[in-house]
Amino acid sequence: MLVVLACGTLWAKEAAPLAEDPVVEKRLIDISSEMRCLVCQNESLAGSHADLAQDLRRELRGLIKEGKSDAEIKEFMVSRYGDFVLYRPQVKPLTWLLWAGPFVFLIAGIVALIAFLRRRGREVKDVPLSAAETQRAEALLKESGQ
Repeated sequence: MLVVLACGTLWAKEAAPLAEDPVVEKRLIDISSEMRCLVCQNESLAGSHADLAQDLRRELRGLIKEGKSDAEIKEFMVSRYGDFVLYRPQVKPLTWLLWAGPFVFLIAGIVALIAFLRRRGREVKDVPLSAAETQRAEALLKESGQ
């Protein structure tokens, strides 16, 4: 057993580096962490293990090596896959509803609540009891012992 273990170290190789160029890999991680995996949809491109995500990272790595800027790379991805690929889409006429939608719904909800409360306030009025209703209420209270 010792011979087998000792021979195992003879075939051992030096660990391969994780990246050819650490600067390229850092930029790749920074850019891909701001992009959505098109398969997983709720995971960043940097963290996804889907085959398409690996292909996209390989493509991004190639664009980085070509000397493209971050903005050019994002523009390329958006032109190819649409605004959905970005976690934070750009503010432009096509995405105004996306950015303003939550606020529009919040304001609409507040307006609806105020309208409902005002309408309900008008419907509930202080109407005095008639003489018959007053006598009946007093009779019921006497029966219950109060």
